[in-house]
Amino acid sequence: MSAGAGERRALMLREMELTPQWHLRGAAPVPGAEPVVASHNAIVPEAPLPPVVTPPAADLQERRGAIMRMDWTPLKASVASCTACPLHAKRNNTVFGVGDENADWLFVGEGPGADEDEQGEPFVGQAGKLLDSMLAAIQLKRGSNVYIANVVKCRPPGNRNPETGEALACEPYLHRQIELIRPRLIIALGKVAAVNLLAHDASVASMRNKVHQYRGIPLIVTYHPAYLLRSPQEKARAWEDLCFAVDTLQALQNGKGESI
Repeated sequence: MSAGAGERRALMLREMELTPQWHLRGAAPVPGAEPVVASHNAIVPEAPLPPVVTPPAADLQERRGAIMRMDWTPLKASVASCTACPLHAKRNNTVFGVGDENADWLFVGEGPGADEDEQGEPFVGQAGKLLDSMLAAIQLKRGSNVYIANVVKCRPPGNRNPETGEALACEPYLHRQIELIRPRLIIALGKVAAVNLLAHDASVASMRNKVHQYRGIPLIVTYHPAYLLRSPQEKARAWEDLCFAVDTLQALQNGKGESI
């Protein structure tokens, strides 16, 4: 490895907080060491919502068709006023998505947490800070050739995973966002995003290190930043996924996508 490559790798590892931290097994914590921060996905008990009521198929098709004809402005307005599933009942804000609307990179998480519900922007809590570090590690930053969205636009109670009906109600919004952005590469952050985008239930571990397809767009699966906060030992694997994503997009830009 050249000196320049080594320095770049060291910088990326520092951005992702992957520099070595050695501790004796069973030893007391090092004074001043930063504790693991609870993720925004920590489940907090809340009163349950009413069950999702599925409208007739004809109504669902009409709603989907209307959404798929929307440009950015009416799409954002539709999300802001959406009452298609019970999640709207307790939200403070919808969380539409944020970033470059012509981005090559699209990162998709599962749903808003408490901080996101309060501010109306995805990934603004501790998990968002880690995501920003992950972006910096591959020379990207929020809002510049990057768009960030979620499977659902309203916070599930207690930050639980979105239920199937909730995700289906939001699916046309996400699909239309993807159509408008036309990203070169999608990064699914965590199992919920991967399962909903790929319509295939599998573990993140089994879906990593592969190029999947979402309606003809290459898609790579990695761990959700909230999971990485709970399981920092997995950051090295997330780093591998980011490197794989960079190589994949480079191959696409060089016209070698067919061989990936």
